[in-house]
Amino acid sequence: MPASATNSLRVAVLADSDTRWKWGALTASRLAPEGADIRLDGFLLRGRATPTARQLQEVGVRPDSLREVTGVEFLRALGTPEAAESYDVLVLALVGGGVQAMLHGLRHAWGARSRRPVVVTGYVGVVYEKLADGLLLRHGADLVLANSRQDAERFRAVYEGVGADAGSVTEVALPFLGGTPYKGAEEQEGRPYTVVFAVQPSVPDNRKDRTYLLNRLIQHARLHPDRQVLLKLRSKPGEHTTHIEELPYQKLAQKTDLPSNFRLVYGHMGEVLDTTDLLVTVSSTAALESLHRRIPTVVLTDLGIREALGNHHFVGSGCLASWDQLDAGHEPAPDPEWVARQGVAAAGTVTGTGSYATAFDAARDRLAKLIAAELPPLTPYYTPVTAPGYLPGILARHHLGPDGSPLPGAPAADRQAGPVRQIVRRAARGAYRHGVQRVAPVIRRMGEL
Repeated sequence: MPASATNSLRVAVLADSDTRWKWGALTASRLAPEGADIRLDGFLLRGRATPTARQLQEVGVRPDSLREVTGVEFLRALGTPEAAESYDVLVLALVGGGVQAMLHGLRHAWGARSRRPVVVTGYVGVVYEKLADGLLLRHGADLVLANSRQDAERFRAVYEGVGADAGSVTEVALPFLGGTPYKGAEEQEGRPYTVVFAVQPSVPDNRKDRTYLLNRLIQHARLHPDRQVLLKLRSKPGEHTTHIEELPYQKLAQKTDLPSNFRLVYGHMGEVLDTTDLLVTVSSTAALESLHRRIPTVVLTDLGIREALGNHHFVGSGCLASWDQLDAGHEPAPDPEWVARQGVAAAGTVTGTGSYATAFDAARDRLAKLIAAELPPLTPYYTPVTAPGYLPGILARHHLGPDGSPLPGAPAADRQAGPVRQIVRRAARGAYRHGVQRVAPVIRRMGEL
């Protein structure tokens, strides 16, 4: 009998990075009925971005169980009849190719079994690139969550445009919005006006542009010695998040004489925003968190407004500005209609009776109906018939054949890693990250000579 029959919800979350773990775990809690007892089992997909203990602690979500797995190990754990019937919900918090592989693997494992978890997937934040590619790789889940009205409309248009069922698209909001509304700099007694630059691991992606942004931030600190200027970092050297960071800002900053009112900070974004008076970024999802709390927010135009940077997503927001304008005292004024379409602070209040408080109601209702129903087999849009030159390669990267079955030689689920194997695995991952952050940039520079 499903766990929900006893007013409890048993959820499995499979994530491949710290940010996706945060999204998946918090989404699971948002989808749970009010007052429900949630049992959360976490699975971390083994790979280059598997979160470290520090990153998991920073997210702040405490699962009832947590284990690191390969894709095949996960499929063998969830593919048994007992597991299929004991879980109510499975959240796939993965990159698009990972979602597609798990959908096919689960389809093969579950077959036509009608008692199975409701499969949920979606995006961690702003969807500004590879819209069609990422969406079609997520097609086949029972619920494809869209973080805003704008995303829901775009998602349905893509699915309907290729003749795929768009019924899975469900409008919600980012699950980690919240916090105390901003009251204005004049009410922040006992601390200086605080400017925070929220960095991104892969945007911009070259030393010249990253050095430029760092220098402008430092210049702003020098021009405004009465302000506190913070460089909000995503990860420490050697750690990876959703995207590879080859040129960490903290390493660039080591070569610069920093003013006394300039600091590098880590930690939970929500806690940093508690003392922020101006949030500056290129295109980070942190901008939406900031806007939700009514904090003045700027999306930089210094490097252009380009799809490669993702700041084109903020056209019409009223938040686009340059460092020159900020240095001169510019104060951004977000467009209310644009903000509302992004699912943040849409009804003029952050908590209580605002629209964000009910943003997950529709998804929660749909989930309850799906849990109570006999579910059909998973039916992704991509199949060996619709994408014969694309799908097999995606599945093979996760040791799956074209039909979703494990390929010969795939890791066995009962093969537990001993102490020596764990040490070797950590060393190999460290060597990979060293290669990405240190060796690869040197090789590229040599190739440009």
